[in-house]
Amino acid sequence: MKVVIVGGGKVGYYLTKTLLEHGHEPRLIEADREHCQHLANELDVPVIYGDGTTLDVLEAAGIEEADAIIGVSGRDENNLIACQLAKQRYHTPRTVARVNNPKNAQVMKQLGVDIPISTTDNIARLLEREVDTTAIKQLMAINRGEASLSEILLPTPYKLDGIALTELNLPQEFVVATIVRNGELIIPRGLTTLQAGDKIMVISSNKVLHQIPKLLQLE
Repeated sequence: MKVVIVGGGKVGYYLTKTLLEHGHEPRLIEADREHCQHLANELDVPVIYGDGTTLDVLEAAGIEEADAIIGVSGRDENNLIACQLAKQRYHTPRTVARVNNPKNAQVMKQLGVDIPISTTDNIARLLEREVDTTAIKQLMAINRGEASLSEILLPTPYKLDGIALTELNLPQEFVVATIVRNGELIIPRGLTTLQAGDKIMVISSNKVLHQIPKLLQLE
């Protein structure tokens, strides 16, 4: 998942590191030139110097290809404007804004911010749970949010109809736990096949969560 983060303070810094650890592609915007240089030296991600509420800076950060934008600056109005620009101008699928004043949360929601959040500890996990992943429904977090149990309905028709699990070469961090087919529960083995219309339960680490559509060719 490609994510633009506006605000390179403590929250933005640790959020960027967390998203990297989860296998995402963050890009960071910071308005202070000196701090911008410090972040560029510390983080192995693109760091863009400038005002995240302006179109040219957002475009320099790759907003046109981003799956989400997260405003975590110290000013609620800047976080709101960045999210509004991303949503209205670039049709960014998911917008998240840190709310420094909790009283502003409802207003942000009314003005189009998808996820206004006043506590910052779980922004990465919250974003991952909220992102639309087609036929994938996340049911619960596992081990303090490091992994997820998800339910997936395979479409009809399905590109990989009849393929055995061993043929998929799935990563170790991705396990098909159960398959429900025509109301019957199946505990899968390596030679078990996937069929159109199957409802499958999978356990996956957050590093591969957004690779599920590609791994199962749901896209």
